[in-house]
Amino acid sequence: MLKKIPVEDLRLGMHLHAMCGAWLDHPFWRTKFILRDPADLEKLRASNVKEVWIDAAKGRDVEPVEAGVAPRRDGPGVAVAVRERAAPVVAEVSPPEPRASADIGAELQRASALVNQSREAVSSLFAEARMGRALDAEKCLPLVDEIASSVWRNPGAIVSLARLKTHDDYTYMHSMAVCALMVSLGRQLGMDEATAREVGMAGMLHDMGKAAMPLEVLNKPGKLTDDEYAIMKTHPQHGYELLQEGKGVGEIALDVTLHHHERPDGRGYPHGTAGDALSRVARMGAVCDVYDAITSNRPYKAGWDPAESIAKMASWAGQFDTEIFQAFVKSLGIYPIGSLVRMRSGKLGVVVEQNETSLVSPKVKLFFSTRSNMPIAVELVDLSSPGCNDAIVARESNAQWKFPHLDELWAGPEVLRKLGKS
Repeated sequence: MLKKIPVEDLRLGMHLHAMCGAWLDHPFWRTKFILRDPADLEKLRASNVKEVWIDAAKGRDVEPVEAGVAPRRDGPGVAVAVRERAAPVVAEVSPPEPRASADIGAELQRASALVNQSREAVSSLFAEARMGRALDAEKCLPLVDEIASSVWRNPGAIVSLARLKTHDDYTYMHSMAVCALMVSLGRQLGMDEATAREVGMAGMLHDMGKAAMPLEVLNKPGKLTDDEYAIMKTHPQHGYELLQEGKGVGEIALDVTLHHHERPDGRGYPHGTAGDALSRVARMGAVCDVYDAITSNRPYKAGWDPAESIAKMASWAGQFDTEIFQAFVKSLGIYPIGSLVRMRSGKLGVVVEQNETSLVSPKVKLFFSTRSNMPIAVELVDLSSPGCNDAIVARESNAQWKFPHLDELWAGPEVLRKLGKS
């Protein structure tokens, strides 16, 4: 039986089922556990969380006391505040209400904090799997919920920030990035929030099989040998088996985990599944997984520019479902945030925000003139505005130009500092 109570009424021995409010305010990345440590109880009461859900069937229940009885203490400095009041509300946790669209700058600030907290959560998940512990997918729910909520407020923010990973944390942050991309793609395909969260969970768990890979192969700084690549190609099957043994893993997550490296033309792995045998969510997983992989910095190569990556993926015939890929492009834009572009005026700029009504007319920060071959004063231009006479004529690769400050132009220096990227 679930009961919603104020945090001051928590006691040691209660089973914490969920914490109300934003996940960023939670003092723990996990939620479902029995409170045993007085320090954890004090930490929760000192947080911004005001109410929690407890499961009375798995731990201690609320025990009202007679009027005038002093509060008991369950540990040093931890008072058990039980007062005479109405009985706790008994109900299941309801999904949050849809949120209004947020300004890209405000959502980048919020998403940067979420990215940082995600590192701990996802790395812990992989560590537990590597130690042979059964996976509890419910531990991921608060993280997936916050990522999905960020996408629903403004899809460009966290999807763009998730690309700014280093090769040192690629394995962990790739899971978070694919989660965000899956939610964004699901949103574009017309999924409701509940279904989008489910495909987001699949994205979060899709690479868990890498926890079973030898570290010397997984973290190899150079190109894999044929034998090493053969080992890595087993990770979808290992992940599928790992999730089957776990708790709270749905069929969608199992499907995406096993099939995200399969391709419609049958040239994927581990089983060469092709055509109609691949589900819609598996095809979604394939697109999202590849995009994040090729835009991320790896030990053996720098990530490609977002717009360049979209163009390359479009040229790989038979690799992706056409309908799914077109929806994916619409969810990111032909020129995703962070893309380096050349303007009709001869200026270079970086895309900072999408225009939902026109994929070719985003907001761009212009900063360099190719005619004078010199930097210019940064100018923010909305290419969709009626008075704008400029337009994008080509994408550019920063591998040629080597501008060091592109990420700062679209994300801002404060966000990069929060992420440890400046």
